[in-house]
Amino acid sequence: MTKYLREIEISGVILMFIGCIMHRFFHIDGGVYVCGMGLIIWLLNLIYKAFHWKEYERDNKQNIVMMIAVIIMLFIMIFSRL
Repeated sequence: MTKYLREIEISGVILMFIGCIMHRFFHIDGGVYVCGMGLIIWLLNLIYKAFHWKEYERDNKQNIVMMIAVIIMLFIMIFSRL
């Protein structure tokens, strides 16, 4: 399992990206489901790494920083529309 964690994470991110492109630019409703599947795959990978903190400490810290950055961008987008 640990041998394939990077590939699983990248496939989840690619699915999220494809789903967002499908929904945003091609107006395909199924893009939301593709994005959701990618998000679930990525979150399962994150949960596995969180339970094995010592082994994946560097990755976990990068993921925390990335999540904080995304949350800040979401707040900026929400408040810019008000």
